[in-house]
Amino acid sequence: MTSALLTDLYELTMVRAAREAGIASRRCVFEVFTRSLPPGRRYGVVAGTARALEAIADFRFDEADLRYLRKTGLFDATMLEHLADYRFTGDVHGYEEGELFFPGSPVLRVEGTFEDAVMLETVILSILNHDSGIASAGSRMITAARERPSIEMGGRRVHEDAAIAAARAAYIVGFASTSNLAAGAHYRIPVAGTAAHAFSLLFDTEEEAFRAQLASQGVGTTVLVDTYDVEAAVRKAVELAGPDLGAVRLDSGDLGAQAHQVRALLDSLGATGTRVTATGDLDEYRVEELRDAPLDGYGIGTRLVTGGGHPAPGFVYKLVEREGADGQMHPVGKRSQDKATLGAGKSAYRLLVGGQARAELVLPGEEEVAEFERELTAELISEQASSDWARTALRPLQSPMILGGEMVESLSAPQRVQAARTRHAASLAELELTAEDGPDGPVAITTVTDGAEAARVLP
Repeated sequence: MTSALLTDLYELTMVRAAREAGIASRRCVFEVFTRSLPPGRRYGVVAGTARALEAIADFRFDEADLRYLRKTGLFDATMLEHLADYRFTGDVHGYEEGELFFPGSPVLRVEGTFEDAVMLETVILSILNHDSGIASAGSRMITAARERPSIEMGGRRVHEDAAIAAARAAYIVGFASTSNLAAGAHYRIPVAGTAAHAFSLLFDTEEEAFRAQLASQGVGTTVLVDTYDVEAAVRKAVELAGPDLGAVRLDSGDLGAQAHQVRALLDSLGATGTRVTATGDLDEYRVEELRDAPLDGYGIGTRLVTGGGHPAPGFVYKLVEREGADGQMHPVGKRSQDKATLGAGKSAYRLLVGGQARAELVLPGEEEVAEFERELTAELISEQASSDWARTALRPLQSPMILGGEMVESLSAPQRVQAARTRHAASLAELELTAEDGPDGPVAITTVTDGAEAARVLP
């Protein structure tokens, strides 16, 4: 199956109508952005870009697709012939995967003819909304974990293909490993896992279960100790494995109180190097509550892979510029209440002062960019100019990803994931947020869309 039917019907009916009207070949610019962040979110994280680019490259109608569309009775032979020959031949620019985004950030820009670009809307949005939702939640969880390693283990809570994408998104934002073998195989993400409660319940006694696990996996394994009695299980595990037991895992009850009790017990038994890990419906708020508990790592599942209460960041795919009858490009945008859009293709920059992010500059059209340059020049030579301008840099946020229908980079899937992981760490560091700031807060930086205002963004 190709990615071509991963779309909505009206994409194709619009193309048919536009072709019949003779304007389907008009040049167009579409942008992906969100109008706002969920309450309490300081930033979002772009994830899924590489998967979206792959879907664009694979977007073509095979014989099975065309046979189905023919049976709908909605498309004539001319339209079906057009679809049979379809290949995206336009350009795509966007934020690098792992980059942060804010309200109005044009995370992806698709340029091509109307019939080239409009059909990509649904597949692009489904990928970016899903993966970015997970990455945005996961980044918050990693911050709350305060450098304690976290394992993504939510595959059983979502569709099997979504589980792989979720593991990928989680790794990009700092998760140390995943329990999902398919994600490990395809993206070379480290995998982790030892035993569940079912393993202990299989044996007649917990001691027999521990002996079997230690014999198979070695003393460095992680033993699940809350199947029956936690204290008895910890004592037995150390008795069997000795002081070099790798870790014990808590999965239920008052995790904070139990962590203190288990840490003290392990130390009293001489297992001072044995780690204590926790799992069980964790998210950034629960992890934050456990900040003072003597825990060495977390396993996080459901709340991570479902976006932490916000499964999609609300990305939309909007036409912002199109060719007119005069052959020139013109900005266009909706004016509807609460859903108005800013016309024209946009240039985006992160304004940094001494390496710290201060603003997101999203300048529509060449005129706003030119105005920003004029006003900035005037600002810099004025007597009232802020001294911070001497330490200011503009970091361009958009990179070419597809040009003339061809991918710009030829990195492997694992290489793309590693690059995104590096990009995220660097981008997040620019906000200079710490775990002590807590999970929730106002949007970290302001989005500025006016050139003159952008030149005066520093006090």
